[in-house]
Amino acid sequence: MKSRIFLLLVVLLVLAGSLIGQTPPPASAPAAQNPPAQTSPSPDDKTQAPAAPASSTPTPAPPASTPSAPAAPVAAGQAPQAETPAKSDSDESVATIIHVVNEVRVVFTVTDRHGHYIKDLKRTDFRVIDDQKPAELRSFHSETDLPLQVGLLVDASNSVRDRFKFEQEAAIEFLNAIIRPRYDKAFVVGFDATPEVTQDFTDSTENLSAGVRMLRAGGGTAMYDALYFACRDKLMKQEQTGPVRRAIILLSDGEDNLSHVTREEAIEMAERAEVIVYTISTNISGMKGKGDKVLERIADATGGRAFFPFQMRDVSDAFLSIQEELRSQYAMAYKPANFVADGRYRTIEILAQEKGLKVRTRKGYYAPKQ
Repeated sequence: MKSRIFLLLVVLLVLAGSLIGQTPPPASAPAAQNPPAQTSPSPDDKTQAPAAPASSTPTPAPPASTPSAPAAPVAAGQAPQAETPAKSDSDESVATIIHVVNEVRVVFTVTDRHGHYIKDLKRTDFRVIDDQKPAELRSFHSETDLPLQVGLLVDASNSVRDRFKFEQEAAIEFLNAIIRPRYDKAFVVGFDATPEVTQDFTDSTENLSAGVRMLRAGGGTAMYDALYFACRDKLMKQEQTGPVRRAIILLSDGEDNLSHVTREEAIEMAERAEVIVYTISTNISGMKGKGDKVLERIADATGGRAFFPFQMRDVSDAFLSIQEELRSQYAMAYKPANFVADGRYRTIEILAQEKGLKVRTRKGYYAPKQ
């Protein structure tokens, strides 16, 4: 009997042990669900935060991946060593671009007392004064063969109707003589109240001739607007693959009654575009008028010449003189003294060592502004 009771107790103990061994799984199940919730024990993570940035590289990654500018300063505050090299590289590249602009290039002509062009001078025959201080001459050469970019601006207002056809034909002869295919380019603009491009940049003299013949006289006069437009929207935007000479031939009586820009604003734009303006007056009164003085001012400021052909045959002679001058120029580059990129206007004066020689060039330029 006692043995049976003993066996019964043993069986009960075994059953009790098995039940006790099955109770841990319910306790471990919540433990298995706890790992996702371990994000909640933020106090533990916060206490370890000082060591985390050194070992966890992903923390700087989010600011780097976001393109927004505000994120960069935040990251830079935590990791200035990662930001500094990038900024210094960009600063150096910008500084290099700004540093190159302190060399001035200028084209000019030299004539004797009788107005004949002098074409055999050397760099030692000249001195350059920039902003009233001697400048360092860097390069000098005779420019008889540079590609031309020419704008022909023809006044098509009512005031020039009398000899409009003759001037058109003279302009066509000029373009046929001066423009070389695959080398030079020109465009034609007629203006009365507004400028109109009748032929865009081309090296085709046939197309240029057609553009001149499309011009029709009539309307008011906005000469300053036309000059401003031709310099800013045509010549300054024309692609260049190397040095070129930019010139505008302006046929007008010099009168303006509709422009939105002033005479000086138009001249300033020509100077910024480095354009030489040659003016041919259409005044047939035989006397220089107010408009002729305006044409003189524009030509003189840009290094060009003003022509006053009071007889129709003289118009062709004026075009021939412009053609000869464009093939009889010098070009030089110099470094100004105490150059500052402040956007200020700086004067240019080129002096010939030999007495009796006259140098004609633009009066100055606007320094680039940082």
